[in-house]
Amino acid sequence: MARRTTRAPATDARFPVPLRGIDVDAETRCAHWEDRVDVIALRFACCDTYYPCFSCHEAATDHEVVQWPADRFDEPAVLCGGCRTTLTAAAYLSGGDACPHCGAAFNLGCREHRHLYFEVSADGAEPPDGAEQSPDSS
Repeated sequence: MARRTTRAPATDARFPVPLRGIDVDAETRCAHWEDRVDVIALRFACCDTYYPCFSCHEAATDHEVVQWPADRFDEPAVLCGGCRTTLTAAAYLSGGDACPHCGAAFNLGCREHRHLYFEVSADGAEPPDGAEQSPDSS
């Protein structure tokens, strides 16, 4: 499977969203996370761009990370690398550990560092009340 490294301002044309990262494969695995279940990319509020992981963002940009804000949990913020469907932050955070569209398994360990990507408590607690799950976008 071909891998690509993309740094700002370029994005990876293989994906339907603006995506950058280090050594990214066709299902969004990267140089930092490459297990079978590492198939998501997350949208960062600071640059409105998707990255496979926090470390890819750090390596490919020249600015500080800004987590996806809770008041925008109804917007697409996660890309499934298996089927290329976007999920809202609320759907991803309150959903199971697999894509609701294609069934691709997501890495269970990602729950431990949700606070790096989303405006949630440091323990990765679910979104605050009022952050309703919205229909997924495609």
